[in-house]
Amino acid sequence: MTKDMTKGAMLPIIVRFTVPLILGNLLQLTYNAIDGIIVGQYVGKEALAAVGTGNPLVTLLILFLQGICLGAGILIGTLYGAKDYDTLKLQISTAMTAGIGFSLALTAIVFAAAPMFLEILQVDGAIRMEAAVYLRVIVCGLVFNFIYNFFASTLRAMGDSKSPLLFLGISAVVNVIGDLIFVIVFSMGTVGCAVSTVLSEALSCLLCWCYIRRRIPVMNLGKQWFRFDKKLLGQTVRYGFVSALQQSTVQLGKLSIQGTVNTMGVTATAAFAAINRIDDYAYIPEQNIGHAMTSVMAQNRGAGETKRVQAVFRVGMYVELAYGGIAGILLLLLANPLMRLFTRDEMTILTGEQYLHLIAFMYLIPAVTNGVQGYFRGMGDLKITLWSSLINMGVRVAVCLLLVFGCKMGITALPWAYLAGWLAMMLYELPFLWRRLRLPVDKKYGF
Repeated sequence: MTKDMTKGAMLPIIVRFTVPLILGNLLQLTYNAIDGIIVGQYVGKEALAAVGTGNPLVTLLILFLQGICLGAGILIGTLYGAKDYDTLKLQISTAMTAGIGFSLALTAIVFAAAPMFLEILQVDGAIRMEAAVYLRVIVCGLVFNFIYNFFASTLRAMGDSKSPLLFLGISAVVNVIGDLIFVIVFSMGTVGCAVSTVLSEALSCLLCWCYIRRRIPVMNLGKQWFRFDKKLLGQTVRYGFVSALQQSTVQLGKLSIQGTVNTMGVTATAAFAAINRIDDYAYIPEQNIGHAMTSVMAQNRGAGETKRVQAVFRVGMYVELAYGGIAGILLLLLANPLMRLFTRDEMTILTGEQYLHLIAFMYLIPAVTNGVQGYFRGMGDLKITLWSSLINMGVRVAVCLLLVFGCKMGITALPWAYLAGWLAMMLYELPFLWRRLRLPVDKKYGF
């Protein structure tokens, strides 16, 4: 159910709100990882590489759509905190209508241009056709992905992070069952993996819709779903597009790095496919903590609760740093068994281990940057988060190219490139943070 987060002790609010976010993303990562495990173990490393080369582009599109949802969620959370329910309903219908149209347009573009995108990424010719088919099938679920994420983001903005987790959990189970049936029983390979993912996304979307109709009156709009306000659309585009760019810039960096890895051969590509899934388990919860800070802060900013806004940031940073330290230790200890989940090829396992042992020491830096970004998003200052992410991506890619092609470091260059990007990002953000924390919170939510 929805919750007013402008009252009560801050640490329990942030923890209770963050845990379902983390569990939800871990579920999402788990069924993505199971895709890779089943394909890698039962089809082969070529199929694992094909799925791995398509996933960064799909993830980029999903993160872009999630960024739109996140931007709209900031507006929705601020309106909900201010108890302006009439504008809130119009904001919800406007953002939903625009987002569905945009996600359908993205689907059409990627479906038509899939071979060209894979060629740009320098995907090995031996797996390019298989990767193109996988990509075309899986983008058919983008509209379902947007609808689910919009509903989930809206519910979270109103203080409900548990219901989206439940629906995602059900769809994750369906996805795993689908993988077993389509890939192993029907021998559909990577196509079966993609079909299973699309069906599970559609199910999570349907479950959210049914729940909202029965339990969330403020979102049960009926014919008002077709209302559309140009002024609110402009505000949504401003918040949503900037947030979407910020969300997707790191993934753009991953795409560039994926192209670099693809020049190293199928073994490195397969190792990187597994690494990305493991790395996401460690990194994405740090983003979730930042997103929780954004949602709690937006409600309190809408209510004009200056002291609580500052408390959200302070407590959130403690949580970020504690998690970053624990994640690094676990990754260092479990690198080998985690790689063995994805493949039996010893060279691929060794390549992945080298990467994971290096990056395990680095997770405290993005813990800081994600907390800072959560603060700026919650305050509605999205330009800083966008520019810091662009700096992160630019430095990361430049250092990667230098270390791979100039210093011939191979895949071990990647963790150092990531560290350079995170440090540059932090150095850019901290002066703005210092100045912003000394200013009073603007009590106006101004639309």
